[in-house]
Amino acid sequence: MTPAGSPPQVGTAAPAFTLEDTHGTPVELASLRGRPVLLVFFPHAFTPLCTGELDDLRDAADLEGVQVLGICCDPAESLRAFADQQGYVFPLLSDFWPHGAVATAYGVLFEPRGFATRASFLLDADGVVRWSVVNGPGDTRDVTAYADALAALAGAGAGGAPHPLP
Repeated sequence: MTPAGSPPQVGTAAPAFTLEDTHGTPVELASLRGRPVLLVFFPHAFTPLCTGELDDLRDAADLEGVQVLGICCDPAESLRAFADQQGYVFPLLSDFWPHGAVATAYGVLFEPRGFATRASFLLDADGVVRWSVVNGPGDTRDVTAYADALAALAGAGAGGAPHPLP
């Protein structure tokens, strides 16, 4: 199973978007500039693999200073119940309507089933993609890969000069 389109390449600007969170508040990617952002696309709320991956992110201490955004094509109401049940402290954003528009822009919408694949993109403080992983719907991501990507980002600021994460 592969998604349609191509994901943004490392070193390119992340596609801009505005999506609503579980409370109906618009979240604009551009408004998060100034700190690293981790975009985590996932297929469905309340499924065992998605729950396990997002629980790992919720519990990961080494993601401090990074704005995590979970993105799913499920309706906001479902994502709100999911976030409340699991105690997620990072926003879950609904890419429900127009259905999968952001997942499509990131090349991770699995069109035959109408959901995002398991894809993650780490953006630097300027909104440039610095690391990514795109897996099939049934292939889990390893939370330690996020820590490794963040360590690399922290060690390579503009011009290669090391800088700490905020």
